[in-house]
Amino acid sequence: MNALTATDFNFPGQQSVYHGKVRDVYNINGEKLVMVATDRISAFDVVLPKGIPFKGQMLNQIAAKFLDATTDICPNWKTATPDPMVTVGVMCEGFPVEMIVRGYLCGSAWRAYKSGVREICGVKLPEGMKENQKFPEPIITPTTKAEIGEHDADISKEEILAKGLATPEEYAILEKYTMALFKRGTEIAAERGLILVDTKYEFGKHNGTIYLMDEIHTPDSSRYFYSEGYEERFAKGEPQKQLSKEFVREWLMDNGFQGKEGQQVPEMTDEIVTSISERYIELYEHITGEKFVKEDTSNIAERIEKNVTEYLK
Repeated sequence: MNALTATDFNFPGQQSVYHGKVRDVYNINGEKLVMVATDRISAFDVVLPKGIPFKGQMLNQIAAKFLDATTDICPNWKTATPDPMVTVGVMCEGFPVEMIVRGYLCGSAWRAYKSGVREICGVKLPEGMKENQKFPEPIITPTTKAEIGEHDADISKEEILAKGLATPEEYAILEKYTMALFKRGTEIAAERGLILVDTKYEFGKHNGTIYLMDEIHTPDSSRYFYSEGYEERFAKGEPQKQLSKEFVREWLMDNGFQGKEGQQVPEMTDEIVTSISERYIELYEHITGEKFVKEDTSNIAERIEKNVTEYLK
């Protein structure tokens, strides 16, 4: 099983390329973007040393499905998926913030709450909440969009407006879209026996119109619980059964790594890599309700180059 961890394409009309944590984005004639979902995996804002076979294909296909399922809510950047690991779309000027929406108290929000914090990103949190408890209403806790190797930082709506990262009118639209997308994602998840716990959305502008960008509702950008047994586990204070990348973070933490200075990424044996790949396939099949079909990985780069070049021509 091969994994695609680096790309170096030269597509027709290519002007530049941006290598992100897990996706490589090619600028075509300053108008289109070719986004390649690689098999790289990141956790704690660190790209891990080995790729996960089929991860890029799974994430790209999940995102494409959800982008198609939300076009009635807001315009999005996607125009085509010429390869299972590639989405092509319109070029947008991104807002330098990520809109994180939380339906439940868990993850970093719970860690902060447990330490006594009662306000996140300007949002006041009720007293007496427990881990994995549902909020009365979903809350938006934006973060700044950090460069590779840097950590995203919490930011409030007031700070976003004060720094001019979005106008009040723009922010109102971002908020409206975020809540509507989360509601749709929650409904789709419920049909699959899942709870959409929290997720993030990125937006940008194209010809003055706000577009949804990037991936949505994938296990890399979202956290899901299984609906079945949620109440019982919550009542007993037991950990929830999750569908997300959290299992990777837990494996790293169990092996003494949280992305802090001086810490070493634990060895990623073939067994670990295979088990992560298998978990991602499980995620894909639960989230989409469809069987995952593995693409030929004998020469991934060659396949992508051929498919994308043919599409661009």
